[in-house]
Amino acid sequence: MLSVEEARDRILSYFEVLPVEATPLIDSLGQVLAENLVASFDIPPLANSAMDGYAVLTSDTAGASTEHPVELPVTGVVAAGQLPDHPLEPGTAIRIMTGAPIPDRSNAVVPFEDTDELERREGSSATPGTIGIHIETEPYDNMRGAGEDVEAGATVFESGQILRAGEIGVIASLGHASIQAVRRPVVAIVSTGDELLEPGEDHAPGKIYNSNAFSIAAMVTRYGGIPKIMGIARDTVESLESALEDALDADLVVTSAGVSKGDYDVVKDVLSSKGEIALWSVRMRPAKPLAFGVLDRKDGTKVPHLGLPGNPVSAMVAFEQFGRPALRLMMGKPQVDKPSIDAIMDDPIRNHDGRRVYARVHAYRDDSGVYRAKSTGNQSSGVLSSMAQANGLAICPDDIGMINAGEIAKVEMLDWPDDIF
Repeated sequence: MLSVEEARDRILSYFEVLPVEATPLIDSLGQVLAENLVASFDIPPLANSAMDGYAVLTSDTAGASTEHPVELPVTGVVAAGQLPDHPLEPGTAIRIMTGAPIPDRSNAVVPFEDTDELERREGSSATPGTIGIHIETEPYDNMRGAGEDVEAGATVFESGQILRAGEIGVIASLGHASIQAVRRPVVAIVSTGDELLEPGEDHAPGKIYNSNAFSIAAMVTRYGGIPKIMGIARDTVESLESALEDALDADLVVTSAGVSKGDYDVVKDVLSSKGEIALWSVRMRPAKPLAFGVLDRKDGTKVPHLGLPGNPVSAMVAFEQFGRPALRLMMGKPQVDKPSIDAIMDDPIRNHDGRRVYARVHAYRDDSGVYRAKSTGNQSSGVLSSMAQANGLAICPDDIGMINAGEIAKVEMLDWPDDIF
């Protein structure tokens, strides 16, 4: 049997970065930018106000306080999106809104709350058309300079940048509605088994619902791909071949079940006749029976195929270890390990057969701030509820027979962002 690392390396050797496509900016979250983006103008394009208030000259606010306000005539208003229609004259103020361009000659903005505007609104006897300034100002108080955020001609983002909300916001501020990005991989998901029902169908004795398609589709979506659930193939070569034929236009075909040694486990037979098998079984628990190979398309090209075990936890653990890195490679993302912590185990992890164990745990910090991890219960590969309760996989290496309670284990965190590197 191959180690997890050997199997991963062999699997990834069959993948390459997908083509670039024009992508609407709103749909680009998590994708990899495939062009350098250069700013064609300053952001902000003009010096503007950081506050709602009054544009003034600092020299006109000397000595101002709440007890001794400086009263200035108000000669105009500048709203956001407008340009000032006259420069500021000494001894005057111009009312200004957040984001509005600073009038020429002004060198500071006094926030509304540092004036007597509220009192004037409430009908005081203050002189109409003037404002009382309650603070002294320093040059450039509450002003944002032109190009403070981005300067014209600057390379804002380089090709290879993973797009998060912040990057998308900056790109929008540059005026781009779409960008060139590595396209998302389409993953076709085929479940196999005579015992399967689709959710929504009436339950029947001896049948189980097709949970694997939905858990794997959710993982595909989480890691940036586009899931394409193909339905259920029954335990015959003909049914599986038909389902796979419809899936060959994807970038990756994932099947679940049919990869062990039972009489009705037909995936291996189909792989042998419709493509090739690159590996079979990995030294890990759960998810030892794992198939990987390629399927032949009619045009002579090939599509990678990942055959996951049928037990629901095995399928999810195998996809974490092998499907996730394949998606990252296709999307042009760097290969990084899952974020992990060292945690003190509340419960033991037993390794009785020399395979790497991925135990479902809930990791937490105790009162002293130390990471600990406790088992989420039954570790059978068919008990999906213990996977739902887990936020990490505690690892017992294949050459260690047991990690006792109180000892430290590495825990791969399932829910932490992958792009911490």
